Order: sequence, then structure tokens, then C-alpha cells
Amino acid sequence: MAKEVWRPGNMLYPVPPVMVSCGREGETPNIITVAWAGTICSDPAMLSISVRKERFSHDIIRDTGEFVVNLTSKKLAYAADWCGVKSGRDLDKFKEMKLTPLKSQKISAPGIEESPVNIECKVKQVVELGTHDMFIAEVVSVSVDDKLLDDKGRLDLGKAKLVAYSHGEYFMLGEKLGKFGYSVAKKTTKKGGKNPAAAKERPVSKGKTKSKDKNKSRNKTGKNRETEKNSIEKNK
Repeated sequence: MAKEVWRPGNMLYPVPPVMVSCGREGETPNIITVAWAGTICSDPAMLSISVRKERFSHDIIRDTGEFVVNLTSKKLAYAADWCGVKSGRDLDKFKEMKLTPLKSQKISAPGIEESPVNIECKVKQVVELGTHDMFIAEVVSVSVDDKLLDDKGRLDLGKAKLVAYSHGEYFMLGEKLGKFGYSVAKKTTKKGGKNPAAAKERPVSKGKTKSKDKNKSRNKTGKNRETEKNSIEKNK
């Protein structure tokens, strides 16, 4: 495979184009679309966003120390792009995109009601980089659209039709390829079927061969069947 060598650049794709909402008390809340966002810790739950210093939302987040990360769905893709190229200095982005401010549970900044998941964050540290400042924040509350929950209360984000951003283009997430740990999980089989991925042949000792009749008998009674317990521990 031939390769071309390019100068250093941001080529870690795809990334989530999240809609970050923020606001000062007594002012119109704002939305900024951020592509440089990611999870950085699970306990305590923490994430980061990187924002250009000249952006209108930069000073709001720095001054208030809070913001909401709103996941972008297919229905919000147009609004996400629009909020990323327009400035809140001149426009009310909630009003222009017909979005609804959602009262947060633990912070003053509102979320976006139309977003499937709202992640409330409090800034713990600001890292000054170059073009961007990184806001490292702790997740203090999460709100989820109840339409994404099954009858047992489990979240199915596949129903949300989330959007990814890759090298200047937006894509909706597509075919499911697997789930966490599927590469090491034992394959399940139909009742009575063989499992070629997990089965291991046992060597037969010399002088102790078994007749076909005995094998058939043992199979009929079920005494020669082996059971396997399929389990995988998830990283919490």
C-alpha cells in the first residue's frame, strides 16, 4: 500500500460534532458547535471541549465555568452546522434555529431540548494550548430522551441517529459492526448445535477407544454434552 506523507494536522476522524450550550445570567443563551470534544475519565465522569479563543462562547464558558454538551442527531445536523458558522454576538441561535432551551438539573446553562442526550458539565481546569483552549470538565448530570429507553430502562443510542463529522463532512452512523467485547466473547449456538469457535477436541488415549453404539447412547441421555457460560465483564 503506497502512502503519502503530509505535514502534521488534525486527522483524527471521525469525531462527534456536539452542540455546546452556555449562557450568562440575564443574557441570551448561546450555542457553539464543537468538533474537538471527547471523554477523558470515567470516575469521576469527565470530558473536554476545545474552543478557539476568539469565539463568543469561549468567554462565556470561561466566566461561568459551566456548559452543556448536547449530542447531535440527524434532525439537528443542519442546526449544528449553522450554529458552527454563525456568531452568537449577532444572533439568538435558539430562536433562529427554532430550538428550545432546556432547564438543566445542576447548572444554570440550559441544554437543547431537541437533542437526544444533554450532558451538564462544570469546568475544572482550563488548558491554554495554541489556537484553542481546552476546557476540562466534570459531568454533573445527564438527561436522556425517554424514547431511547427500552421496557427495561436500557439506553439504545442507535435509535438516536447520531451524527459524526469526518474531514469537513457530516455522516449519520450506519451499520452496527459489534458491541463492546464481541471480539473475545464466545460464540453462541442453537440448542444442540456445535460451537466450532469454542469447542476443543479431546485426545483419545491409546487402548481406550469408544464404540459408536456407546457414543450414541451417551448422546441420547445427554451425559456427554458440555455447557459453556458466556460472559464478559464490562468496564464501568
